[in-house]
Amino acid sequence: MDKTARMKELIAKLGEAAKAYYAEDREIMSNYEYDKLYDELTALEEETGTVMAGSPTISVGYEAVDELPKERHESPMLSLGKTKSREELRDWLGAQKGLLSWKLDGLTIVLTYRDGRLFKAVTRGNGEIGEVITGNARVFVNVPLAIPYQGELVLRGEAVITYEDFRKINEQIEDADARYKNPRNLCSGSVRQLNNEITAQRNVRFFAFALVRADGVDFQNSRKEQFIFLKKQGFEVVEYQEVDAQSILSAVEDYESRVAEYDVPSDGLVLIYDDIAYGQSLGRTAKFPRDSIAFKWADETAETTLQEIEWSASRTGLINPVAIFDPVELEGTTVSRASVHNVSIVKALKLGIGDRITVYKANMIIPQIAENLTGSDTLEIPHTCPVCGGETRIEQVNDVQSLYCTNPDCDAKKVKSFTLFVSRDALNIDGLSEATLEKFLGRGYLHTFADLFHLEQYREEIVEMEGFGEKSYQNLADSIEKSRKTTLPRVIYGLGIANIGLANAKMICREYHDDLERMMQADVEELSLIDGIGEVIAGTFHDYWQSEKNRENMKKLLEELEIEQIEVDESALTLKGMVFVVTGSLMHFDSRSALKELIESKGGKVTGSVTGKTTCLINNDSASGSSKNKKAKELEVPIVTEEEFMKQYLDMEV
Repeated sequence: MDKTARMKELIAKLGEAAKAYYAEDREIMSNYEYDKLYDELTALEEETGTVMAGSPTISVGYEAVDELPKERHESPMLSLGKTKSREELRDWLGAQKGLLSWKLDGLTIVLTYRDGRLFKAVTRGNGEIGEVITGNARVFVNVPLAIPYQGELVLRGEAVITYEDFRKINEQIEDADARYKNPRNLCSGSVRQLNNEITAQRNVRFFAFALVRADGVDFQNSRKEQFIFLKKQGFEVVEYQEVDAQSILSAVEDYESRVAEYDVPSDGLVLIYDDIAYGQSLGRTAKFPRDSIAFKWADETAETTLQEIEWSASRTGLINPVAIFDPVELEGTTVSRASVHNVSIVKALKLGIGDRITVYKANMIIPQIAENLTGSDTLEIPHTCPVCGGETRIEQVNDVQSLYCTNPDCDAKKVKSFTLFVSRDALNIDGLSEATLEKFLGRGYLHTFADLFHLEQYREEIVEMEGFGEKSYQNLADSIEKSRKTTLPRVIYGLGIANIGLANAKMICREYHDDLERMMQADVEELSLIDGIGEVIAGTFHDYWQSEKNRENMKKLLEELEIEQIEVDESALTLKGMVFVVTGSLMHFDSRSALKELIESKGGKVTGSVTGKTTCLINNDSASGSSKNKKAKELEVPIVTEEEFMKQYLDMEV
């Protein structure tokens, strides 16, 4: 095992041991064994000059930013020319040698290292201008934070989330409508978070695919040597094979045979000349570099007959079309269903029942309709909801038309709403699966959430239901009774207010000290001042409470619950009524979050921007020309250092 691989193995073992000890109150290895592995890791880091992200020998710390700054790339990041022909790929290579690698499907990132340390990370953006995400890159699971090379190193790579991690993250989201659609979208959102603590939870990985600059290193005019150099620095490089005109077709076949099981999202291959000078001598077109080309899989298609469009209603009211067709074999499996996504696609395909269509698997995985050979355009968009019979409406957002049920009491909406309400992060009621809830709703047992606490009136009927009995009913009753004692954030999250997750619910409740009446009366402007709550979230939260029906249902629900009250010592709220903004690095607190929690525990408020209401701006670099400093000076808001804040406002000796 090489040294870098051993370091990664040690980091994983030590991380697992630390999590078990500190978070789960159990030991999976002795202190002696932990220290031994820790010392081995330290020695390897000193020997190689490489320090990987996640190493227990360093503490990256979490940070939050108000926005992602934008930055222009030194040279434009061009797209690649594409082909689906293997022979064309071989002809393009000609007599040259090349490197054939996976074309990863994530988010392209440019990393810059100076003096052996990660200095900057920028997304591809539009190819000309990207967003600076340095804090987020520091918590990618496999990015080196320190490397042996001491000059300026610039490289490009792909940030990705594996299918396995994608599935794990989605499994933790009980509301099916809230789950992420694919790994690429999840990765894009994770990489561009304003709070890198969230990024760290997503297991983002980075695979290098191009070295831009490393002055003073002789690569012997070879791309392969560049990859070898990057590996020695501690980077994971994209898997590649050396090819020539004789071997390239068999190499493509090898990749194709493994793509269905490959855990990293990929949408093709990339071929680049190994001879650096030759590739550069070819120059580039206005759109594409001439030293590399992308190979896209020629999708295997099958012709079949469209039998029906199934319209599936969801908790949000969105009605999704799903195509049902005669079963066909694709990429080794039998498929008979494919999501059509929205009304716009239905119309573009000119679908009609009985049409002959061709289907394929996008990226050899997800069934899609490729083409409608008949194009009858006879499919009628339903005017009524398939679940409740209520009126439907087509709504257009940007260029996309989607179908919605307009009935607020649609049972489909209720099933999903009740499923969320009884989920683990909400009321946590065991024994109420979505299927069971559907039965209860269908029999009229449930209309509002408060009705869950009066199921005893239907005891005899429930006991006789298939899958139930005395024991099952009693277990359910016990779970419901236990759920009565809960917290306000769990209740608010369980209501299913658009955009309000558990974390947002906690933020709002903490801001108002669990005073529900104040929350319901707060306007959008007031709510959006809460750190982490923007105008969109504030708007949906405010709008929810404008409904008299929602207020009345909440009142009935609270009559059934015992809300745990947070005990507040008024004498300890020394910062009550004060508003603070924290920016820059800290010396006495582990993170801004730690300082924020302390301020809030003393009744103060921490916001993300300086306004006339700000008590002071906490910034150790009070002379900097940052936008917050400028705003504070403009509004005559005091700028204090961390130590000055601790002495003046916390009465702490530093």
